[in-house]
Amino acid sequence: MAVKIAVANQKGGVGKTTTTCNIATALARAGSPVLVVDCDPQANLTSAFGVDRIMDATLADAFRDRDMEIPRYRVDDPLGVTVDVVPATPELASVEVELHSKLGRELRLREHLSKIESDYEFIFFDTPPSLGVLTLNALVAAEWVIIPTEARFFSLQGLQMLNQSIEEVTILNPDLRVLGIVLSKFDRRLREEKTVAEYLRDRWGASVFDANIPTNSKILEAASSGVSIFAADPKDRGARRAVKAYETLAAEVRSRAA
Repeated sequence: MAVKIAVANQKGGVGKTTTTCNIATALARAGSPVLVVDCDPQANLTSAFGVDRIMDATLADAFRDRDMEIPRYRVDDPLGVTVDVVPATPELASVEVELHSKLGRELRLREHLSKIESDYEFIFFDTPPSLGVLTLNALVAAEWVIIPTEARFFSLQGLQMLNQSIEEVTILNPDLRVLGIVLSKFDRRLREEKTVAEYLRDRWGASVFDANIPTNSKILEAASSGVSIFAADPKDRGARRAVKAYETLAAEVRSRAA
C-alpha cells in the first residue's frame, strides 16, 4: 500500500506546493512510483507539473461523482522522470461549497484512492491554506502530514493552528501523524530566521527535518515553467543547492515513513 502524505499549513505562502512538487519528483527520480493530488483550487501544483495544458477531467469531477475513476495524468519531465498527477482547477472552490451539506463529504478522496493506491509507493496531497472540506479530505486520506513553514515568528501561529487541527481530525483518522516540519525559504544569513529555526528545534525536537530548503528564486522559476527544480540548469549554483536540499529531504521522508 502507498505511503500517503498531506503537505499542509493553514498559513499561505509557506512553500506547500514547491515542497510537494520537489519531494515527489526526488522520490520518483529514485525509482518510486509517485502520485500527487492537487487539492487546492489555486491549482498551482497542477501548473507546476504542466498538467493544466493537457487535462480534460479534474479532481472536482471525482468529488462530484463517487463512481468515476479519479483522473490521473502521467507527466514525464525533461529528464525522463515520471510522476502521476490528479489535477485541480478553480472549480474546486465551488465543489467545496457543494459538499458542505453532503453526508460523508470528508471521505470522498479516501474512497477514490482506495481503488488505485496499490499502483504507487507514495501519494502526496497539496492542500489549500485553510481547514475546509478539501483539506479535511486530504487529512482523512493521509497517514502522515508534512508541515512546511517559514522561519519567521509570524509563521509559528499557522504551525500551532495546524497541529490543533490535526488533533481534531484524528477523530476521523486515528492513524494521522506528523511526519515532520520543514523549514522552507530559509535564509541562514538573517538573524530572525536563525533564531526561529533554533526555537523550532528546541520546541519540536526531532519532528523538524534536518534538511532546510533555502530561499532560492530558481525553485519558483522552475515551478512557473511547469517543471521541478531538478530540471533547472545544473550549472547554476543556486539550483544545485536546492536540488541537494530536496534530495536530502526526500531521503528523510522515505526513512521516517518506512
